Amino acid sequence: MRRAIALSILLIIIQFLIGIILYPRMPDRIAIHWNIKGEADGYGSKTLGLFLIPVIEVVLIPFFIVLPRIDPKASKEKMMESYEWFILLFTFYMSYVFGLSTAWNLGYRFDLLRLLIPMLGVLFYGLGCILGEVEINWFLGIRTPWTLSSEEVWRETHCVGGLLFRVSGLLAIAGVFFSGWLSLGLAMVPVLVSGIYVIIYSYLKYKQITMERMN
Repeated sequence: MRRAIALSILLIIIQFLIGIILYPRMPDRIAIHWNIKGEADGYGSKTLGLFLIPVIEVVLIPFFIVLPRIDPKASKEKMMESYEWFILLFTFYMSYVFGLSTAWNLGYRFDLLRLLIPMLGVLFYGLGCILGEVEINWFLGIRTPWTLSSEEVWRETHCVGGLLFRVSGLLAIAGVFFSGWLSLGLAMVPVLVSGIYVIIYSYLKYKQITMERMN
């Protein structure tokens, strides 16, 4: 088993163990949702609050692992290393969310959104690093009709997309210095704009390459 997958499984096991250990200490109903101000505004059973995130990971991780094995386009050996780091990055982010939620329900009070947004930035930055290494496939990356039709368009689009996602990640990390809508805006607006831009870029790049080949 590769290291990134092993670490992902270890993180999930740790979450389950923490949930089991802390279960007797938790009230019957605990916070499971917070508003833009970082205030708890949704509650559920402690079973749901402690085990929902690791259960989601248990369901998704095997699905993630199987995907490249059924994709006829994926270059298995070259893809798997980057893809497995994506799985670890996702699991680490979910573990962080689990940790914040658990700490809040243990009585620690903090601006949850202000701590969550920077880690979202780390996730975006990590995805940006991975995008530059991902080869053409049908399940991970910037999958448009134009990137999937041309390896050159795929490569150029992911080079640009990787840079934009890294910049978006850094802007989101800067959200730790702000709160409320400004913090959320720093996290979401750049990545949304980047997502729209790379779709348009892939189309224009495909047209450019097609025209060059026709001339």
